[in-house]
Amino acid sequence: MKRLRTSTAAVAAVSLLAMGLVAGCGSKDRDEVDASHVPQLRQQAREASSGSAKVVMPTGPRSHFVTQRTTGDDGTKIVKTRWHGKKSGFTGDIWAWVPPQYNEPQYAKSAFPVLIALPGSYGYPNNYWIGGDFKLEEKIAEWSQSGKTLPFILVMPVLNPKKKYHDGSDIPGQPKMGTWLTEDVPAFARANYRTYDNRDGWAFMGSSSGGFAGLKAVLKYPKKFKAVIANGPDTVPDSPMWNGHPAEKLANDPRRLADQLKANGGPEVYVAFELGSKEEAVPYVKKFIREHTGGPIHHTLFEIPDGKHSGHTYIQRMPESLHWISEQMLGPVPMESRPKS
Repeated sequence: MKRLRTSTAAVAAVSLLAMGLVAGCGSKDRDEVDASHVPQLRQQAREASSGSAKVVMPTGPRSHFVTQRTTGDDGTKIVKTRWHGKKSGFTGDIWAWVPPQYNEPQYAKSAFPVLIALPGSYGYPNNYWIGGDFKLEEKIAEWSQSGKTLPFILVMPVLNPKKKYHDGSDIPGQPKMGTWLTEDVPAFARANYRTYDNRDGWAFMGSSSGGFAGLKAVLKYPKKFKAVIANGPDTVPDSPMWNGHPAEKLANDPRRLADQLKANGGPEVYVAFELGSKEEAVPYVKKFIREHTGGPIHHTLFEIPDGKHSGHTYIQRMPESLHWISEQMLGPVPMESRPKS
């Protein structure tokens, strides 16, 4: 399989462009997305109101944040901190954003779903989903306030410790990036925000190498994470650092993980694939869908006509994929809707 992450210059260009727009350059109306055709969500509060999902208040200690970017005119901001992962031992940057509903009085004691958003390419030293060209945060604010998606907390960590591909995994002898993404990054979210105590409040979203990492995380830890949006993902581990470690590499192969999950009969997970029709990944992703989904692995595919291997392609179908994922998860329950004790 061709290694899309290293051979596709578009992914690196997206990262640079996104960082450039944070500094104030670029087109203001870039990556406008039409969500008018996306329907309203079904009722999301049934399970939360029944008491089977508990709200976990921030455990602390609260991180020291600096503002990265102000998002829109609703007072929300992308903030950045340096986080030391106690489980992995890795220390890296994390960016975060809370939707406007998070600070509204009726949701003061409500949990919010967490979406761990991963970039493509190296995902180092920045995470391009903070960028002002995609405006992912502004879009989620708009879509959630109109009832099309849930109001996710976005947590956007660095994907790799340097400009090397770690496949979102604990490769022997290397920084434990799998543990960073699946243990330490969620620990950051729980320390700072109101979250749910079960997997119905936790999901991944990623592109290319980040799509691989998110897909693998959900298939490997289905009791922790319920859903993933995988944009133009790699479907096999292919970091050169796996050399000499075939057993560990196999244990981090989404194909094997999917087959094990199917053989075990669950838990059920939900995968939304986004795929540009001109991507070299098309046959590989469709082969993965054909051979390794089904049973407890529910999937949908959003194929973008004339789309390339680029975040600018994937943002076009983000309303649909986020809507589909939102239908599988829990949203915040306003205080007046809570059952009386």
